[in-house]
Amino acid sequence: MNLELSAPAKLNLFLHIVGRRTDGYHELQSVFVLIDLCDTIRLTPNQNGQIIRSGDIIGAPEKDLCVRAAKLLQQKTNTSFGVEINVTKRIPAGAGLGGGSSDAATTLMALNHLWDLKLSRDTLIEMATQLGADVPFFLLGTNAWVEGIGEKLTPISIPELSFAVIWPGVGQNTGEIFSHPDLTRNTKYVTMSILDAARSSGDWMGLGHNDLEPIAKIVNPEVKKLLTTLPQFRLTGSGSAAFALMPESEAKRVFENLPTKWKHFSVKSLKIHPTLSALSC
Repeated sequence: MNLELSAPAKLNLFLHIVGRRTDGYHELQSVFVLIDLCDTIRLTPNQNGQIIRSGDIIGAPEKDLCVRAAKLLQQKTNTSFGVEINVTKRIPAGAGLGGGSSDAATTLMALNHLWDLKLSRDTLIEMATQLGADVPFFLLGTNAWVEGIGEKLTPISIPELSFAVIWPGVGQNTGEIFSHPDLTRNTKYVTMSILDAARSSGDWMGLGHNDLEPIAKIVNPEVKKLLTTLPQFRLTGSGSAAFALMPESEAKRVFENLPTKWKHFSVKSLKIHPTLSALSC
């Protein structure tokens, strides 16, 4: 049986760096929201154990997160099955939208189904920490309040929201941002009560700010140009894409005047991960 599934992007509605641990990892607070900008993952299982990667590939195939996810699942379960993983990319790489992590999470959910492994979602989430900080969120499958180094996830409910998303045609290296000496690492903790205020007012951009934004503007000229030209937009994650809460009609007007190499998307938030819904897992 072949499967074709969606791997959605995410937005960080805010991102506060509230501390730094002795091991060098940063403590953060954020709200992660799934959006309907999706990559497409097509999986064709085989019985010879081979992991084959096809379609849109960024970088070395052996380092691809989908390949690593499939191999990790093989190792943990000793299954003899393999798979061909074909990815059609729509989520820009290095944009802070979580595309690679989302692809990996969809691969794990799909292979658990295709290979009939019957692993619980909690088991998959525990495994996913070996692949990257954002992968567990996509396996959770719903919007979340996020703390710790990204591993503390509390499911939350938010209304359907419309966003304009702009990617300025270049990626951004996460390590360059988090290692910068000027990064603020002592933002004051906030509580989940701010969600109640946002639900009442509709001001979801008012939850907070992104502590990584000033550094991204220093190290990435295209990000600086984007955020200076459109100050109502906010950087998402540590990447180069930015977003604003905006109806599609208004987004179209903003998109008309962008540089030709910039990509833009009018998107809506999701309540549940489409792969989770499709597989009912």
